[in-house]
Amino acid sequence: MSAAGPPQGTSPLGGAARSDARGDQTSDVRVTTGILPPPVAPPVRAWRQVLRGIASLKESRVGMIGAGIILAWILVATFAPLLAPYAPNQPIKPMQPVGAIAPGGGTFWLGTDHLGRDILSRLIYGTRTVLIYAPLATLTAYAAGILMGLLAGYKRGWTDEILSRMGDLVLAFPALVLYIIIISRYGASGINIVLAVTLAASPAVMRITRGITLDLRTRAYVAAAQLRGESTWYIMLVEILPNARGPLIVDFCLRLGYVTITIGTLGFLGLGLPPPDPDWGGMINDTRQFALVFPHMVIFPCIAISSLVLGFNLLADGMREISLND
Repeated sequence: MSAAGPPQGTSPLGGAARSDARGDQTSDVRVTTGILPPPVAPPVRAWRQVLRGIASLKESRVGMIGAGIILAWILVATFAPLLAPYAPNQPIKPMQPVGAIAPGGGTFWLGTDHLGRDILSRLIYGTRTVLIYAPLATLTAYAAGILMGLLAGYKRGWTDEILSRMGDLVLAFPALVLYIIIISRYGASGINIVLAVTLAASPAVMRITRGITLDLRTRAYVAAAQLRGESTWYIMLVEILPNARGPLIVDFCLRLGYVTITIGTLGFLGLGLPPPDPDWGGMINDTRQFALVFPHMVIFPCIAISSLVLGFNLLADGMREISLND
């Protein structure tokens, strides 16, 4: 008589067939905890989140006004060669008042400075400086601050202690003094401004992110991701960070205004972009000795800085209203 084959569901060696490892893990979770991990939602594309956030601005009138001011300055920077009546560094006729007639029949709508350069043209081209370096410096500060805050808040322990003490050490210095030390040592340039702002602002961003992470790390969806065996970076970047975006976006808009003021202050102190590049703060510094006689030389750059900062602050207020309504 021939030998009977192995029973169904067993291996030829007589052992029980192994089930799929993921199925065993899920069964263990079901038996030991009685709770199944929730299904993983499909990831939402970043551009859809951006479009959704832009569309939600219509719920806030203040946010719409701020976005309109910022958009107007972005358009000015984009079409600067078409809008500027003269080259930004072209000397024409010095010390001309507002509305003076230019040689050749043109008009100095905002007057000229002590070197004969058209103030309107320099304001228009100076918009590019602010709208390039302010967002770039803020983004780098946020990238570093968010990374450190996620690690400190999620890992805790010695990681939290080291990163928190390093941040406290940087925050102990007055920010302006820190900017002056860095730029005086390494020279005035756009890259050094970005590095100085990143070093000074990232600890504050780390504190905000750390506080939010300490709260979110105890949520059920984080525990579910841990039960699924997800990595630390996955939990921090996919589970925690998207749920912390509300306060971070509001602070990002506010910090853009702070960085705009910082760039203007550094330019006024002679630590901004090297001349003759148009810089709103540098324009104020170059003509401040003529302010009593020709106040238009300093008033219009101050108005430009104030209006852009106002736009960022109104946008932050609008985003805060939307986050509270959600």
